[in-house]
Amino acid sequence: MKLYYFSPKTLTFRELRWGKTRLTVSGFILGAAFLWLTIEMNQLNGDALGLGIARTAALLNENRALKEQLRVVAGRIDVLEQRIERIHEEGNDLRLLVDLPKIDEDTRKAGIGGVEDRIDFTTSPGVNELLNHLRNTVEKADRELQLQLKSYTEAVKQYDVNKVRYSHTPSLRPMKGFYAREKFGMRLHPILDIYRKHEGIDIANDVGTPVYASANGKVELSGRHGGYGIMAQINHGYGFKSLYAHMSKVLVRDGQEVKRGEVIGRSGNTGLSSGPHLHYEVRLNGIAQNPSDYFFDDVSQEEYRAQKRILD
Repeated sequence: MKLYYFSPKTLTFRELRWGKTRLTVSGFILGAAFLWLTIEMNQLNGDALGLGIARTAALLNENRALKEQLRVVAGRIDVLEQRIERIHEEGNDLRLLVDLPKIDEDTRKAGIGGVEDRIDFTTSPGVNELLNHLRNTVEKADRELQLQLKSYTEAVKQYDVNKVRYSHTPSLRPMKGFYAREKFGMRLHPILDIYRKHEGIDIANDVGTPVYASANGKVELSGRHGGYGIMAQINHGYGFKSLYAHMSKVLVRDGQEVKRGEVIGRSGNTGLSSGPHLHYEVRLNGIAQNPSDYFFDDVSQEEYRAQKRILD
């Protein structure tokens, strides 16, 4: 049976000749077989022709493994960021403890900010994206840690300053005993029988009871002085001064350095006094303060001295 096809060139039907068609099909099949055989032989001979098919497959596998490892690292960095956030919060708590202002969010952002630039690592787009994310995250974490290190250093320095200042703040009770009825403020004077400001507190106890320095400082006045009787006054620095009056004996001299908890005298009934007691004053920048506002009540004089002996 004869087959015809329409020729657009001659605008006529022409007979289909099988010999030429068979040759074309056979040539295609032989070419495909030769190509397959070439590829297989190349693979067996370690890519002798340099086609790179095996290497491409290996690189694809490595790429997938790299992406997975980068995702694991990214997850760990996310955990690191959470820990840094906790460090930031704890750092602010520490700053409050040493009387420093918190690092607010605006200051923090200014300290750890920066442009998240991109670098072409000449890898696949997915890996390139992960590498840039990790790079920017690590740089941000580094800036955050530098900011926190600076904050901690500042807090430690402030703690050292405060430690010295606290040791010069008159906070130790100067004598064992009990408070007399008259406290700080306006009162009827027990001897003069007139209303006047009582610029300290009275602690009653037997004559000869030890009197302690309430803080570190230097004795600037000691001996007998008018209505105060036998007394001592200590300049603690930072604007603080303390005064101990009506003692029976003073055990320090002018210009002597004393430590908190050191015995500086014995209670008595000298001067303008109605009975054995210690009159105790605290002044800040020359203004009389209520000494009770500065006492720490969780340790006695003996406990403080015992602890100091252990620490020293």
